[in-house]
Amino acid sequence: MPAKHHSSSPPAPSTPTPPERGVGTSPPPSPAGPATAVGRIPVLDVRPMVREGRRPAKAVTGETFEISATVFREGHDATAANVVLKDPEGRPGPFTPMRELAPGTDRWGAAVTAGEPGLWTYTVEAWGDPVTTWRHHAQIKIPAGMDIEIVLEEGARLYERAAAGVPESGSRKVLLAAVDALRDEGRPAASRLAAALTPEVDAVLARHPLRELVTSSDPLPLLVERERALYGAWYEFFPRSEGTPAQPHGTFDTAARRLPAIAAMGFDVVYLPPIHPIGTTFRKGPNNTLDAGPDDVGVPWAIGSPEGGHDAVHPRLGTLEDFARFVTRAAALGLEVALDFALQCSPDHPWVHKHPEWFHHRPDGSIAYAENPPKKYQDIYPIAFDADLDGLITETVRVLRHWMKLGVRIFRVDNPHTKPVVFWERVIGEINRTDPDVIFLAEAFTRPAMMHTLAQIGFQQSYTYFTWRTTKGELTDYLTELSGDAASYMRPNLFANTPDILHAYLQHGGRPAFEVRAVLAATLSPTWGIYSGYELCENTPLREGSEEYLDSEKYQLRTRDWETAERQGTTLSPLITQLNTIRRENPALRQLRDIHFHHADKEEVIAYSKRHGSNTVLVVANLDPHHTQEATVSLNMPQLGLNRHESVPVRDELTGETYQWGSANYVRLEPGGAHVLVVGRTSGSELPDEHSRVPRPSSPSIGGSPTT
Repeated sequence: MPAKHHSSSPPAPSTPTPPERGVGTSPPPSPAGPATAVGRIPVLDVRPMVREGRRPAKAVTGETFEISATVFREGHDATAANVVLKDPEGRPGPFTPMRELAPGTDRWGAAVTAGEPGLWTYTVEAWGDPVTTWRHHAQIKIPAGMDIEIVLEEGARLYERAAAGVPESGSRKVLLAAVDALRDEGRPAASRLAAALTPEVDAVLARHPLRELVTSSDPLPLLVERERALYGAWYEFFPRSEGTPAQPHGTFDTAARRLPAIAAMGFDVVYLPPIHPIGTTFRKGPNNTLDAGPDDVGVPWAIGSPEGGHDAVHPRLGTLEDFARFVTRAAALGLEVALDFALQCSPDHPWVHKHPEWFHHRPDGSIAYAENPPKKYQDIYPIAFDADLDGLITETVRVLRHWMKLGVRIFRVDNPHTKPVVFWERVIGEINRTDPDVIFLAEAFTRPAMMHTLAQIGFQQSYTYFTWRTTKGELTDYLTELSGDAASYMRPNLFANTPDILHAYLQHGGRPAFEVRAVLAATLSPTWGIYSGYELCENTPLREGSEEYLDSEKYQLRTRDWETAERQGTTLSPLITQLNTIRRENPALRQLRDIHFHHADKEEVIAYSKRHGSNTVLVVANLDPHHTQEATVSLNMPQLGLNRHESVPVRDELTGETYQWGSANYVRLEPGGAHVLVVGRTSGSELPDEHSRVPRPSSPSIGGSPTT
């Protein structure tokens, strides 16, 4: 990125963020030639940068992230750099000093924290640091007796310049006292120099550095959004399955009875598949059969009938007023309602007759139905966007605002990768222009380029490949990718299962597989989710090799006996409740960008840590759902904020037990077993001996036998 040179020799700054320190404009073109590609001090490769700065990097209020750049200059004089954030009103905040991330790399970075929601900008400023340059030379020359008076006078003049820019009289006096000491020929030279290198002087110069040749990058956009865009626990369920024995087809009112249990498990978002009228033409029967009977309820994604389209509710679910009451009830329990937005139609949708140009037509004049060979979806018509893109955008925005008025602020978008990217960029941009709190989740299980681009152009969250990443190597590589550069624009929502995806790991791993996948999803990402029935470990596939559920809820009602499962202790709801409680109590689990993987000498055992400020959480899990695993976990102590040979208490939040851990720790984990350890926290009980075995926890919700 080209840099801007603002001043050849600015006065010392009078405030932490003066306009003259990097908020100026580029100098006029030199008569000698065109503008240069770099400034006086090169500032290159600023990160995060999304689509070469044409799209904003993302953060949420209170989120800390790193801004970095390559900064260097000619010769051996010292350079320094800082970051300046400007709020949505264009007001600069206190600049944040950058540090060289690794000696000799010229790569500088600083951690900054996002403020209020809105469109911010950030700029990297590089500058010559004459005081540091002088100090380096002085500490060599003065002890060697070289040019003593000249060197000390150079320092005095630099400190005078620095003092002129210090607004506080007390701080200014600290620097002027150093000036007097440097010129005091009655004192030994070493004493005069030492007076200019005191901690008090250092503190003033850190706040008010003397900067020369200030050069800044172009400002880059930063979109700060509300916390739910990054952090939350999602629960998906079909309201139509929440009926009664007398009336099996559920309504919004009967579905609302399920909300207290969902809230009690600690979920933040309740996500509903499409709630619209369902077409009857080519309606699918149980298990996707083509011969639906008169009582078959159809697929919710086959949207539209004479009763209405995307702005209507299925009459068997209730009315729009009933839906609004459902949203209000959810809000009273601390739950937001996310609504599925599937931009497709059944053959009976009103759009088919009103806007035939919105659909693909075959040579025989018929409308083409959706296909994903060998799968055929005769009951669904995809949209032909290029025939009337502007009209479709207008109608889509209208439909979304219709539901927003009823209290919906989160939309899970079905298959956005089958629609033009520019369509979503315009739709989301129009919605967020007036309602920046509205969140869009991209359900795009597709090629990486499309997934990343959808995130870059506006989707606040993204489904991921997590469901198919089951080994230590796969999880380590994938989460390292998601928490790296991609974290500046793509926020992963780790669903452990969906109505479409029952992975073989869950099919064949039994309850332990469900346990460990819940632990992983809830702790690897700040946002995770499950589809109803996960608590009951439902894992029967349609057939061997298929990821479809047998008797899938997509095609039929599915009643579940929650009370019996709770009474018999077979539900995973206690574990899920624990996990969501732990997430809320530990800021480290509410962020994405700081995750580190630690070595375990068994491929079946994974270990990783997350940090936020003083809060550090360490997770160790057995990925083998069939066998107990023993391993030695070797911790990278500096990544935990600890000294290499330190020994600290760790508290397992799943069991309440406290242990003493160091750099090497023996663990024994039964199938489904995991530790979720808060580093430095104790339970108040006596710590077990460092090499002792600890009995298996009695909690039925999670397997495992943590030892130190």
